Formats: sequence, C-alpha cells, structure tokens
Amino acid sequence: MLPSPAAPATAATHAAGGAVGFRTWIGFIAMSTGMLLAILDIQIVASSLPDIQVGLHIPLTQLSWVQTAYLMSEIVAIPLTGWLTRLLSTRGAFVAGIAGFTLASIACAFSGGFWSLVPARMVQGFCGGLLIPLVFSAIFLMFPPPARVRATVIAGTMAMLAPTLGPTVGGFITDSFSWHWLFLINVAPGIIVALLVAWSVDVDRADWRRVGSVDLWALPLLAAFLASLEVLLKEMPHRGWHDPAMLLLLGLCLAAGAGTIRRCVTQPHPLIDLSCFRQRNFALGSAFSFSLGIGLYGAAYLLPIYLGLVRDYEAFDIGLIMMVTGATQLAVAPLAVLLERRVGAAPLTLAGYLLLAAGLIGNGFMTPATDFWGLFWQQVARGAAVMLCLLPSTSLALECFAPAGVPNASGLFNLMRNLGGAIGLALIDTVIERRAPEHVQALVARLQAGDAAAARFVGLPTERFTGVPLGKIDEATRELVVPLVKRAGLVGAFNDAWLFIGALVLLSLVLLPLMRRQARSGLQQEP
Repeated sequence: MLPSPAAPATAATHAAGGAVGFRTWIGFIAMSTGMLLAILDIQIVASSLPDIQVGLHIPLTQLSWVQTAYLMSEIVAIPLTGWLTRLLSTRGAFVAGIAGFTLASIACAFSGGFWSLVPARMVQGFCGGLLIPLVFSAIFLMFPPPARVRATVIAGTMAMLAPTLGPTVGGFITDSFSWHWLFLINVAPGIIVALLVAWSVDVDRADWRRVGSVDLWALPLLAAFLASLEVLLKEMPHRGWHDPAMLLLLGLCLAAGAGTIRRCVTQPHPLIDLSCFRQRNFALGSAFSFSLGIGLYGAAYLLPIYLGLVRDYEAFDIGLIMMVTGATQLAVAPLAVLLERRVGAAPLTLAGYLLLAAGLIGNGFMTPATDFWGLFWQQVARGAAVMLCLLPSTSLALECFAPAGVPNASGLFNLMRNLGGAIGLALIDTVIERRAPEHVQALVARLQAGDAAAARFVGLPTERFTGVPLGKIDEATRELVVPLVKRAGLVGAFNDAWLFIGALVLLSLVLLPLMRRQARSGLQQEP
C-alpha cells in the first residue's frame, strides 16, 4: 500500500529515509497494541469456553459459534481493509476499528445468552479483522526502510505474545473474576489506543470520493455464503439431505457463493481480487494456509473443552496447560526464521505440516484420565510446527507478486487461513455430535460383555469384567456408571475429531510435488 498523493510531508520524509520521530513510534506501538487485543481475543477466550458454556447455557454443539462468529467476521473484514484505508485514512480506519472492537467487547460482556453473544462476537471479529492488516501496512507507510525492521519486530512480537499468554491470562481472569471480564479487559486499553492513534498517526488523508471505488454489493453475498455454509456443515449431517430447510439453505449457499465469485471476476473494482489464484504458487500457498487454519483453530477449540468438560479443570489451569503450545511457538520462531533463509520451501513445508499433523493425531488417543504430560509432546509438536508451516507458505504465496499487488494477495492468503479455521470448527462439531452417541453405545455393549479394557477406559474397577457377560446391574451401580460412560463416549468423539483434522492436514501434503520456484518475470518488477 502506497501513501496517497495527499499524504503529509512527514510520510514523504520517512519514505525518503528521514529520521523517525518519537510521536510516530508512539502511534505505531499503540496500533500494535490494538492488533494484540484483536489477536488475543481468540486465544483469551479459548481456555474459558467451558465457563462461557455453563454461564450462558450454550449446548455443546453450538459452543464453537463463539469462536466461529469471530473468524467469519474477520474473513468479511479483511478484503475491505484497503478500501476503508483509502476512504477514512489509516488513522480514521484504525480508530473506527478499535472503537467498534471496544464497544462490541462491552456488548459481549453483557450478553445474556447465545443469541446476544454471537452477534456481538461478529461485530467484534469484523472490527478486529481490520486492525491486523492496518498495522502491517503502517510499517511501509510510517517508516523508511532502515526503521521497518524494528517496526516489524515490534509487530511480530506483539502477534507472537497472543498465543503464548492468551490462554493463561484468560484463565486467570475467569477464575479471579468471571468470564465477562475476558471482554471488559479490552475496554480501557481500547480507549487509550484509540486516543493515541488519533493523536499521533498522520500518514495519509481520507478520500470520501472512494465510497463507490469497490464493489460493496459482493459483501452481503459473501456474508450469506459464509453463514449458510457454516450452518450446512453443522446441521446437514444429522438432519439429512432431504430436509426441506437444508435444501433451501443449500440453494442459498450455492447462489450466494456463485454470486460472490461472479461479481469478484466481472467487476472492475472487485471486493476480492481472485486473479491472484492464476499464480500456481499462490494457489498452493493458500491451500496450505487453509489447512493450517484447520489445525490451529481446531486444536485451540478441542483442547480446552476436553480439559474443562472431561478433566473438570478451572480456566486458569486450562490456560497453563495450553501455554505449552504458545511458549514453544515463541521459542522456535528464531530457528524457523533461520531455516527459512537456508532451506528450500518444500522441505520446510514438509517438516512443518508433518509436525502439525503429528501433534494433532497424537491427541487422538486420549482417555478420560489423560493429563498435562499426556498432552505435552503433542502441544510441543504443534507449537514448533506453526512457524515452519507459516513462513514457507507465506513466501510461496507472495513472492510472485510485485509490491503493489502484495497487500491484496496477503489479505486473501490470510483470509484462507481464517476460512479453514471456521470450516474446521464446523466439521469438528459435526464429528463430536455424531460420534459421541455411537461411542457410548459401543462402550455399553463392551461393558455388558465383560470387557476389562472398556472398563479401564471408562474408569471403572476391572474386577467384575472378566470376559463373562454381566448380569443385571442394580440402580445404584447404574447411577455411578452412566456419567462415566457418557464422559468416555465424549472422549472417544474428541479423539475422532483430533484424528480427522490431523488427517486433513496430512492430506494437504499431496500438493507438495506441485510446488515450483517462481521464475522471475515482469510480475516481480515495479509497475
């Protein structure tokens, strides 16, 4: 993204290599803090999902909407970032985004149920989704080349702190106060960030003539497509293809999806520029980004609900356990950067996605007694894999574009990761809903047959399970056994979900042979 012709002299000075003033650094650090709040909001909520479920009486099959609503709204927001920057200026767009994020956080905190929380999360996700691209655009707008390295380090550190601290901070807040403070904690920093950015950031000018410069008619089509797709993925498996409501929803999904694509390929100023997918490496990098989203967001959803619903951990303890992934990610990041410079994209991608798949599949063998050390190496594998997956796929996707085309391609690349996460969460819910009753039935049959292994898995004494079918069970024994069997059935469904998303990540590696180094061409030259 380039400064507008009306940009003030300070931006021109920076572009020419002038000194960066204290006020500029204050503004950028404030913007990076706002970005941290937006990224943190997925992580900080994760460890407290069981508390939110209990507090708002949300069915387990609908719990993922707390995260999915945020991710889907980010997907809608990302393509609008460039247009809003030109329309409102960098300062105006960021202040509007952080103000909306703060107000939506207040609405989330005072939600009385599922149907008030999810719309508030959608607004929060939309506004938060604007902040991340704006920060990385600001690096190029606010700083000359020598200072961009320091600015990138600041932004990157803020982004990396979220997965490291988020679950633990969220757990501490929930245990010490209540889950409502997960959202209220955003209010004071949000106000301060908005005021500092309004005071210190001045790199371009608003241009209200840009109101019609992008095809906004594609926006409701995109939103309708994403919403109907999510509901279909969640509801279709148990309602069936012949349900009239599902058929109507399928028609809406196909029509909205086709309409979105049609407008994006036929309009002179599309909402999403899909021409990026003509580049093979970009298409491959985006497919890997989609797969990474399934793994990352799927793990961040499954682990806390297992620890909360099965192990009965408090939110803070869940956060401490989940911190292993973020801490490993932070520790491995410098090594990943070094390897990315010295090793080709294909070997690094292979290593990263194999590690990620191993960390997911390794969780597919849990029991109701699995604890910290039983989850430890899988978290280490996933944490180590993140940067090994992200760096080569990002380079693969974006190296074939000239600087002017990078912002659009980067937004679309990140959009694919969020889309993978949203779809992955819907598929996980489907697996859990369908498989949990089946596991319960299978365990009941095995226990009635006297299977000692089934009794051990459920957590029952094995003395009576000698391979001989059991006689009639008295009422007192039934009251003891039924909750344990239901819990064990839920663990079996969780295991199926872990194995499923691990297999999807592993499957993405079939694309690896299609990788090729991008030959230097006119696409890489300045326009």
